[in-house]
Amino acid sequence: MRLALGTAQFGLTYGLTNHGQVPFSMVKSILNTASSNDINTLDTAIDYGDCEARLGKMDTSNFKLVTKLPKFPDGCDITSWITSQVNDSFLRLGINNIYGLLLHKPEQLLGSDGPKIYRSLELLKEKGLVKKIGISIYSPKELDVLIPNFHFDLVQAPLNLIDNRLINTGWMRRLKDAGIEIHTRSTFLQGLLLLKQENIPSKFLQWNNVWNQWHQWLSDSSVSALQASLSFPLSFPEIDQVIVGVFSNDHLLDIISTSKDTLKTALPNLASEDENLINPSNWAKL
Repeated sequence: MRLALGTAQFGLTYGLTNHGQVPFSMVKSILNTASSNDINTLDTAIDYGDCEARLGKMDTSNFKLVTKLPKFPDGCDITSWITSQVNDSFLRLGINNIYGLLLHKPEQLLGSDGPKIYRSLELLKEKGLVKKIGISIYSPKELDVLIPNFHFDLVQAPLNLIDNRLINTGWMRRLKDAGIEIHTRSTFLQGLLLLKQENIPSKFLQWNNVWNQWHQWLSDSSVSALQASLSFPLSFPEIDQVIVGVFSNDHLLDIISTSKDTLKTALPNLASEDENLINPSNWAKL
């Protein structure tokens, strides 16, 4: 199965439609359900609150773990800092190696410490501590300057019915042609695509043309927002893992069931280039 489990909600109150931090007992149920349904990848990060520590108290041996390094502090010894961060992450997770290690702020590779950062990641890979190194990006524009200068094994990027940039820029095809593993996130645009139209927060009503088109299409097609939202990224064979966040075991079961019945019909063209809409890090300013 190409679904991967996002874990931000295990360690934080996260997302536009968040239901609070997922209780520990529910996390255990979610992981059991994921494992028994061939979901084999967990996406986490050092910055996700106590998520790594909670995962470390559970059996994650059936999963490929991907975590992310936070922003490097100014003036630190890069190699020592990365080594320390990774060792601490391993201790929290209860493991001695990891499938993927990504940079959460890859733009730091473009600074004077860039070569040292990249070499430090390569050393972890050479030692067998990390299988794949890569980056988590907010915009495919970041790839324009990073890919020519560094080799990555894995790239994580946003992709959904409204944010089509990975496709429209040609980067999805180019990454796949380069043999780079692709993970996509923001499948539901932090839940915004799943809200009933009357429940969309007022700050997003400036994009009413998008919501009118979306909800009219759902009504005319007799399709659920969940099915259409999942069908979009899963329709691209270039994508290796589609990351989804869940707040309960039933939520995950609903996603798993729906993902097995992807739509064959054309989906609506909701694509927007407005970064105030497609980049959730800008929402606080709306």
